[in-house]
Amino acid sequence: MLLHLQTWSEVEAYLRRSTGIIMPIGSTEQHGPNGLIGTDAICAEVVGRSLGERVQALVAPTIAVGMAQHHLAFAGSMTLRPSTLIAVVRDMVASLAKHGFRRFYFVNGHGGNVATVTAAFSEIYAEASLGPGSNSPGIRCRLRNWWESEAVKRLSRETFGNAEGSHATPSEVSLTWHAHPEAVRHMKMEPEIAPMGEFADAADYRRAFPDGRIGSNPDLASPEMGARLLEATVGDLARDYADWMSRG
Repeated sequence: MLLHLQTWSEVEAYLRRSTGIIMPIGSTEQHGPNGLIGTDAICAEVVGRSLGERVQALVAPTIAVGMAQHHLAFAGSMTLRPSTLIAVVRDMVASLAKHGFRRFYFVNGHGGNVATVTAAFSEIYAEASLGPGSNSPGIRCRLRNWWESEAVKRLSRETFGNAEGSHATPSEVSLTWHAHPEAVRHMKMEPEIAPMGEFADAADYRRAFPDGRIGSNPDLASPEMGARLLEATVGDLARDYADWMSRG
């Protein structure tokens, strides 16, 4: 159930039975030689929509640009400053809270968002605690990274082993190829598995990882594996969402 495909009266009716909403958030950044620039946003959106169907929850529009300054040396990558992303998250939550939403379940597709989104939650809670008579009592926010589902980690480990890596992974590329089979691009990687390592700013990242990958071989990806990963993460997240919502 997508929020933007509802009418206002349908949203009011939904709020009479639930105050929870799923908030997909990703990034628009390079994902190696054969990964789509929108990978992180696509993954968050596909998982968020499937989760919404599974648990019969509304799904907000995807936040498609995240905190990705370290990818800016690659053409097409976009970023928000941490302060901007915090403001976006705060304003989206505040807007929906005004109408009666109280549980905000963020499905994340980009590791670089974690610190900033967590800081946004702290700002939201501080405003509720310190503000003069907040009109949104009882707001709760939760952030879940789709790839950290126990079922996904097990499946990725069994299938890709040490070629999974940490960026432009075959798991995330598989999920995007499942969603967009027309985007499948197989190509030989050189080296086959990219190096691991640290980086600072965007120029440093490009020097250390010239094709954009970190520790991965995304040529191992497949749409079929993407379907299995989607089912795995939605199963785990559905149980987590239901448990969280049941706590009141």
